[in-house]
Amino acid sequence: MFRTHSRILFSLCCVLAVSFLAQAQEKTKPRARDLGVPFDGAPGPQNAITDVPGVLVGHTTLISGEGKLVVGKGPVRTGVTAILPRGKNFDDAAMAGWWSLNGNGEMTGTTWVEESGFLVGPVMITNTHSVGVVRDAVIQWIVAHKKIGSNDDWWSLPVVAETWDGWLNDINGFHVKPEHAFHAIDSAQSGAVPEGAVGGGTGMVCNGFKGGIGTSSRRFAAEGGQYTVGVLVQCNYGTRKNLRIAGIAVGREIESEDPYASASFADQDHGSIIVVVATDAPLVSHQLKRLARRVSLGLGRDGSISGNGSGDIFIAFSTANSGASATDHIVNLKMLPNEKLEPVFSATVQATEEAIINAMVGAETMVGIENHKVIALPHEQLRAVLKKYNRLNP
Repeated sequence: MFRTHSRILFSLCCVLAVSFLAQAQEKTKPRARDLGVPFDGAPGPQNAITDVPGVLVGHTTLISGEGKLVVGKGPVRTGVTAILPRGKNFDDAAMAGWWSLNGNGEMTGTTWVEESGFLVGPVMITNTHSVGVVRDAVIQWIVAHKKIGSNDDWWSLPVVAETWDGWLNDINGFHVKPEHAFHAIDSAQSGAVPEGAVGGGTGMVCNGFKGGIGTSSRRFAAEGGQYTVGVLVQCNYGTRKNLRIAGIAVGREIESEDPYASASFADQDHGSIIVVVATDAPLVSHQLKRLARRVSLGLGRDGSISGNGSGDIFIAFSTANSGASATDHIVNLKMLPNEKLEPVFSATVQATEEAIINAMVGAETMVGIENHKVIALPHEQLRAVLKKYNRLNP
């Protein structure tokens, strides 16, 4: 028992050290706009999903070991990310909708989101082989904190999504533990969101460069109100030849070895991307499903073709209509008319496009199992390519 407690304590101390380091680095790391990448639309103050009031994000990042793969020991390059729609108030479900552009992936709990129109609790993102432990950990956290009212803590269907990090991470070593999911939830906060190789995105590869977590937001007016759309991505998809930034085929202009060059699947468009869309605009469930579909257009702007081997799965929720999930009285809802949704659609497309590039700009070169190396998108080369085509902001 002492050894078990010591292991957990040591693991959490390492997690906290990595978290503090990531927060310190986040204050100085450039983002895509800082490099002069032009994007459409007006972002919120943090240019992050947390610009939607009430939304919190937390990460647990696990990095240890190097060299030869020893299953169960490492190297470890993985983690967990938590997105909390209404902070830690899980009693008040958020209206939601989801969409699968290509289904070679997993997002648990979506059949009930589809049926009920509600998202209860957080959205969690991790690696492919850790979905089960994270799902169970969310239930444990809810029961321990009694965060769902009446008898609903007897029954829970958490939303947990994944992308595959097995090129860099000992994915079959099952290094993500319940305490790592707990930490992601407990540490979730507003404000700036660490990007790149953090949380569930730690070991991810995107368009032939280092990928991971990215986020962006857009402010817009609709029907006399001012609203925000925020997007968070965990990107692990695509090929370098298809990568486009600001409309330019950047992936074909930057010469470097493809990370999968030695793999049997080197020429295939495989991987996955999970996208979470949040808004404070009053949308109901069928409208949020429409919003989730628009993520596909943002992906297309960055060059994605959503290949056969890619799990491209999206969920959208609204923080408006608090109390809509009440069970003891008739609920009055507000919703934007369908005819007034174009600003919301546009904001979602724009924020998705930028969030993916922010993930790549925020990531740093990483070496993982068997010394597999994935280089970061080189900032100065990116600027040079955009300048060449007159697409660089001053």
